[in-house]
Amino acid sequence: MDYFAQQLINGLVLGSIYGLIAIGYTMVYGIVGMINFAHGDVFMIGGFIALITFLILISLGLTAVPVILLVVLLVSMAITALYGWTIERIAYRPLRHSFRLAPMLSAIGMSFVLTNYSQVAQGARVKPIPPFITGGYTLHESADGFVIQLSNIQIMVVLTTIVLLAIFTWLVSRTRLGRDMRACEQDQTMAALLGVDVDRTISMTFVIGAALAAVAGLMYLLYYGLVDFFMGFVAGIKAFTAAVLGGIGSLPGAMLGGLAIGLIETFWSAYFSVEYKDVAAFSILIVVLIFMPTGLLGRPEVEKV
Repeated sequence: MDYFAQQLINGLVLGSIYGLIAIGYTMVYGIVGMINFAHGDVFMIGGFIALITFLILISLGLTAVPVILLVVLLVSMAITALYGWTIERIAYRPLRHSFRLAPMLSAIGMSFVLTNYSQVAQGARVKPIPPFITGGYTLHESADGFVIQLSNIQIMVVLTTIVLLAIFTWLVSRTRLGRDMRACEQDQTMAALLGVDVDRTISMTFVIGAALAAVAGLMYLLYYGLVDFFMGFVAGIKAFTAAVLGGIGSLPGAMLGGLAIGLIETFWSAYFSVEYKDVAAFSILIVVLIFMPTGLLGRPEVEKV
């Protein structure tokens, strides 16, 4: 049970990171009806920006950890949000009224552009940083010496995820921007006739999703202590899987799917084989979609006649 509890903690932390990225996928899909395949690379860009900002602040002699974290978070969210806005303007808006595959192919092309741009700009090597947030708590120590640890960075990742999920759920359900998003999701033409600025609403959705990806990139950097140019592809596929598993278009569903993927990977790696953890995650996705085609919390689409 001690080993199980430790793996449960690890799975929840990994799932929280996946869930933060998956929210960006599901927000864009809910409005535009398309998958932003460059979103995983925006997450990677956020991790690199956080790393560069860390190095700049430390080189300037700043040592207060809360101040450094706050500045890094704001800078990475701002710059990554600009990337999200640019992707929408270049890869989506000109093709919005084209055939459905055109924006998807454009987003895949943008993903390759961002991946190779990061490789050229930062190099192909893994970029590590020393542990920035240390310490933690010993929850239990068994008779055979196995210790259940809960680190401060794990607490930070989970709390950040819960707070952001609550904030953006409130944003979508209670604010004017959220009402505009839901109106565009139902019918963009009618929303425009009723005074909703559709272009602005879609751009803001990309900006918010990119900012969330930046937070996930920062959490990934602090938790694993490294970034590389290819991490966005793998994490993006996992987060997209989480969004589909939870019910794409649902914010709680995206987070639930992220937690499910994180737990599946962690427990499979702990009790079976690390090499087949991805096979296990995607196999369970297939089984769930066979019996629940809209995902765990997804709503069936109603075709307009």
